[in-house]
Amino acid sequence: MANKVAQVSDIYAARNDIRRDDDWFALKLQEEAGELIAEHLRLSGRGRTKGQRRDEITAARDDEAADLLAMLLLYCRHNGIDIEAALERKWFRYLEPAA
Repeated sequence: MANKVAQVSDIYAARNDIRRDDDWFALKLQEEAGELIAEHLRLSGRGRTKGQRRDEITAARDDEAADLLAMLLLYCRHNGIDIEAALERKWFRYLEPAA
């Protein structure tokens, strides 16, 4: 999945002449998180619907969640973060039986 996301990002950056530096990856995470929150607020009745039906807003929310995950994968790749190892260390250790 991370490789596919990187390929799409490379195409997008080339087509739009975007220079992706350290700040770009971090700031895009924040941007996508904000867009996900905006759709969440619209679904919860605390944001304007802009004339869209609930199913359209739900699809927009789902798409923003995908954008956020994609940007997190790109951030990790750019910064040399082994996200699977970090998840094992930080989260999944709680799944192991206590010694």
